[in-house]
Amino acid sequence: MKKIYPCVVILAFIFVASCKKSSDPNKSTTTQPLYFPPSGTTEWQTTTAASLGWDNTALSNLYPYLQSKGTKAFIILKGGKIVTEKYFGTFTADSLWYWASAGKTMTGFLVGIAQQEGLLNINDRTSKYLGTGWTSEPADKENLITLKNQLTMTTGLDDGVADPDCTLPGCLVFKATAGTRWTYHNAAYTLLDAVVEKASGLSYNAYFQQKIRDKIGMNGLWIKTPNSNNIFYSNPRSMARFGLLLLNKGKWNTTAILSDTNYFHSQVNTSQNINLSYGYLTWLNGKSSNMLPQSQIVFPGAIIPNAPADLFAALGKNDQKIYVVPSQQLVIIRMGTTAGGVKPAGSDFDNELWGKLKAIIKY
Repeated sequence: MKKIYPCVVILAFIFVASCKKSSDPNKSTTTQPLYFPPSGTTEWQTTTAASLGWDNTALSNLYPYLQSKGTKAFIILKGGKIVTEKYFGTFTADSLWYWASAGKTMTGFLVGIAQQEGLLNINDRTSKYLGTGWTSEPADKENLITLKNQLTMTTGLDDGVADPDCTLPGCLVFKATAGTRWTYHNAAYTLLDAVVEKASGLSYNAYFQQKIRDKIGMNGLWIKTPNSNNIFYSNPRSMARFGLLLLNKGKWNTTAILSDTNYFHSQVNTSQNINLSYGYLTWLNGKSSNMLPQSQIVFPGAIIPNAPADLFAALGKNDQKIYVVPSQQLVIIRMGTTAGGVKPAGSDFDNELWGKLKAIIKY
């Protein structure tokens, strides 16, 4: 009888286990190359739920639910390929819709590009770009506010004013020293647009078009509201393209759009020690606690308990969603009217939807 050496048995076991892991479509596939759709065409490769080992019946049952929740567009990408793309009512693939606060994540990304180009530094005082007196705070307090405070929602400006979207100095009043209080404040964030314009010498739309839109084949436009907030509009596939750019850590295929890997890492990880579930204008899942807009309460647990812990997201009013899950190579897009969630981020709809997605994807 031939002697079987232990090392041979161990190596064989490792080989078999490795093969099983790589063939299981429900496990992490981050080692697989991502697909990127070409620009200037409607071409976009697809794959099927069945080929991925997903529950096709549960996926079909998802569509009536989405329609009942006011959804206009819903896309799932796996490895960059479209698994499902559904439109409801009169909404089509060419229809434009607003991102609302989901556009914040794009602004955070664009600030990172401006920094890598040497146009600004996020540790600079905001007054370096907007001039002194951009708030009504005492000069010593205003000078403590940095671009990083704007990115992390820690400016200390009062979000409890009559119009929290107002960017006039009279609306930007002292509440706390910069860096000591987290609050979801639109006005302070919105002024990053003006910072980028000042630093680059271009309009916000022009800078965005040059640095992101045209390079990844998006469409879309930033439109100013009467109260000076910038709202981004695009079709659903453009939203999916940006999600795919985030999934690939700032690269479009092999082209680096945001090459500053340290900045990107900071954008999609905890940015301060007050709200652990917030990066640079980006929501984070899987943290031990979270805070929500219009609240100073620190809640225990993750913002979306049913979702994978590594999910990060761009979330906007009336349930505009870009979910990114690196461990599963997933990008999920939802556009529409309000789904009825009671919270703007980590809403009841987020968790309910992910409960259904978990049954489909079986991650």
